Amino acid sequence: MTTDQALVFAILAATLVLFVWGRFRYDLVALTALLLVSITGLVPGDQVFMGFGHPAVITVAAVLVLSRGLFNAGVVDLLSRHMAKVGSGATAQVTALAFIVVICSSVMNNVGALALLIPVAIWMSRQSGKSPSLLLMPLAFGSLLGGLVTLIGTPPNIIIALYRADTGMPAFGMFDFAPVGIGVAIAGTIFISLFGWRLTPKRESKSLSDDLFEIEDYITEVIVPEGSKFVGQTIFHLTTAMEKDTEATVVSLSRGEIHKPAPSWYEIIEPGDILMVEAAPDDLKALMDDLGLELAECKGDCRATLGSKDIRLMEAVITTESTLPGKTSAGLYLRRLYGVNLLGIARRGRRITRPLAQTKFMTGDILLFQGTDESLQTVVKVFKCLPLAEREIRIGQPRKVLLSVGIFGAAMILSAAGVLPVQVAFVAAAVIMVLVGVVPVGEIYEHIDWPVIILLGAMFPLGHALETSGGARMIAEKLLALSGFFSSGGTLAVLLVGTMLLSNVVNNAAAAVLMAPISITLAGEMGLSADPFLMAVAVGASCAFLTPVGHQSNALVMGPGGYRFGDYWRLGLPLSIIVTLVAVPLILYFWPLSPAAIG
Repeated sequence: MTTDQALVFAILAATLVLFVWGRFRYDLVALTALLLVSITGLVPGDQVFMGFGHPAVITVAAVLVLSRGLFNAGVVDLLSRHMAKVGSGATAQVTALAFIVVICSSVMNNVGALALLIPVAIWMSRQSGKSPSLLLMPLAFGSLLGGLVTLIGTPPNIIIALYRADTGMPAFGMFDFAPVGIGVAIAGTIFISLFGWRLTPKRESKSLSDDLFEIEDYITEVIVPEGSKFVGQTIFHLTTAMEKDTEATVVSLSRGEIHKPAPSWYEIIEPGDILMVEAAPDDLKALMDDLGLELAECKGDCRATLGSKDIRLMEAVITTESTLPGKTSAGLYLRRLYGVNLLGIARRGRRITRPLAQTKFMTGDILLFQGTDESLQTVVKVFKCLPLAEREIRIGQPRKVLLSVGIFGAAMILSAAGVLPVQVAFVAAAVIMVLVGVVPVGEIYEHIDWPVIILLGAMFPLGHALETSGGARMIAEKLLALSGFFSSGGTLAVLLVGTMLLSNVVNNAAAAVLMAPISITLAGEMGLSADPFLMAVAVGASCAFLTPVGHQSNALVMGPGGYRFGDYWRLGLPLSIIVTLVAVPLILYFWPLSPAAIG
């Protein structure tokens, strides 16, 4: 092993360990690795940031903008608004959801397609009285299967397509992935729909906002009596006093006919004011004994008051793109800045009972917000949370639907026909969607997944260093040694499974970047076509079914579904086996191993 190879493997090993650990964001880890390969001289200084101009990076960014355009136009909502007609049977619901998400994720970002359908799935589960856990994991896995079908379905396909150019052949086209991808997607969807969903855990914990968070047990009305020391002071002073010894929160103020949801901290308290507070029984007693407030009889249904036209509740899940993980509510000043109260946090299907202000948010947590429609929409947008069942399904405007589909379809046709390179076709389509108003100017960069873009730009030079240092050849030779025990098809299966296992612990795009040069070198050492090996990497990198950290789709459903880390393999393992058993024969049939068979 040469010095350069040792350096590459050391940097790569450290990068993978940090990816798996998850303590630092993967884009920061990738940038650190990029700097290390530059400092050690493995990548020339003038080529360090060349990865950010790679066609795959540009294409992924353009596809994310186009996905937003399809969302804004109501394309997926148009498909999903008839979901109530499928009935209340779990098999029918899973089949319908999986079918739609496979179609949508084949032509748009799979995380985007999943995010659009999660509220639909939760609404269906509530209407039928079933646990959301029966629907959400099959939905997430369906979004991964759909990404296998086209070039733009998932970032690994775009990466693998352009790596093919390194073999002297044209890059894979728009529908070159379809023969294998469609077969795998159909097999996986059939398995999930007919049998696989039965393997998902059935979480009995309630998921309705009224039930999961037990609002009726925590919302109480109190009166500020004459002579109270808080009369003439502000809500801020009262809240400060409450926070010293309790976790109680003022959620609204009533004064005669005036009702103020999430009152300003600078609101002056008057005698007889009725405050609706969220407080556990022990905290409520402290409010009475220590602060001199008096208990008032809740007039009517307190939950109905919270859900009135002035104020309502909203459940939202913290996404992988959110800025909330690692923070606490104490430093967010939700009421002061946004006029919103945080009433509860649920994690993996259970309400967190420890003090909210001291609880650090995690990806997948479900937050219960209270506020006006406008304030709630602002908060979920600012913190990039996904509203759950409170989200209404829009019908979509026919003109915009046709326009967005037309623009998107034209880009696919032009790139598939070879008239324009894929990156040019989709950047042009994204620009047109902005010009015609389907994507507002303010949303162009807002909906690009920048951590993934940074990851890709930083990982390409690392993958190049792995290849130029001879590290890829060394790994390929080790795999080649296995071919003495397996047939060529068996070696292909080993490569696919190895990539699949890697993608369950690191980002799928990173797995594709690392395994693509290895697959090309392995094919060259065996004297075979690189195409089937690249296809094996494409399938393996996109099928992370075993863990919640393997793909953003898996992480996104963890909180709403109440899943635990070890739940994923129950459905994911048999699905991974089915994908392997179906994908390998299809790859060998449509992409023969013999170089002479390549056309």
